[in-house]
Amino acid sequence: QVQLVESGGGSVQAGGSLRLSCTASSRYTYSSYCMAWFRQAPGKERDMVASISGGRSFTYYADFVKGRGTISRDNTENTLSLQMNSLKPEDTATYYCAARWGTCVSATRPSDYSSWGQGIQVTVSS
Repeated sequence: QVQLVESGGGSVQAGGSLRLSCTASSRYTYSSYCMAWFRQAPGKERDMVASISGGRSFTYYADFVKGRGTISRDNTENTLSLQMNSLKPEDTATYYCAARWGTCVSATRPSDYSSWGQGIQVTVSS
């Protein structure tokens, strides 16, 4: 199990940028975990935004964020980040940091991840 704490959310106007961060703590090596960002808007399902493998060789982006978002991790600081640019009102949601032991490949569902942060709100106004 890994404990996750998100930071960096807030309100921004359309076209702006935000950087979300997640700090992880675990008794196991952070680089053993696949890390991901999900988001959930009111009344909608929780969707994956992006994921990154422990060694950073694999990344996955949902179609709605391709070209606008960059996921990264620092295995010495046990952190995960999501840089989002050209934000749109439809990006408004609660964003969650998530972790799973092992591979990121084919792991795109919330049920694939065993550890979650508390979530952080991102609001994009038009």
